[in-house]
Amino acid sequence: MSVLGVLPFLKPTHLKSPRSSARGQRRHTLPASEFRCLSPEDAVSVFEIEREAFISVSGDCPLHLDEIRHFLNLCPELSLGWFEEGRLVAFIIGSLWDQDPQGRAVHIHVLAVHRPFRQQGKGSILMWRYLQYLRCLPFARRALLMCEDFLVPFYQKCGFKALGPCEVTVGELAFIEMQHPVRGHACMRRNSGC
Repeated sequence: MSVLGVLPFLKPTHLKSPRSSARGQRRHTLPASEFRCLSPEDAVSVFEIEREAFISVSGDCPLHLDEIRHFLNLCPELSLGWFEEGRLVAFIIGSLWDQDPQGRAVHIHVLAVHRPFRQQGKGSILMWRYLQYLRCLPFARRALLMCEDFLVPFYQKCGFKALGPCEVTVGELAFIEMQHPVRGHACMRRNSGC
């Protein structure tokens, strides 16, 4: 069974094609909005958005192109992209956290929104969809991330709790470690909506 078969909130949202009044034929249109797991073919688009989002703020990208390709080959099911009219506008890349011996924690490496689509709530919506998706994965129990101080309020609004300073630093940049309980198995719960 495909992941989309059990996860209806990842299914593409299609708009009805407008009808041409002259011929009564349908015009081809792309879905207005689509959420789906990313594939290795999306790596270049992901990197371009990530570079645009992070270079101006921190001077470096959290993930470089070869790392993006690595994660999208290793665990594409732990990524989520938001596409509008076939174009990637926002994404999240995650992987199983290697510090969790039971493999139940998903580490969110990066969330980025393409510049023309920022300040529209897309980051919050994408994170909500991603957390809903993680709830349908039987192994996922919590989501972890590390962020700069100025992003803590954003992630707190998404339901994350600050755990404290992170041991990882990048040059002068310090990070706060945050977590969100996921508790998996939502697909198996009656009336879960998954």
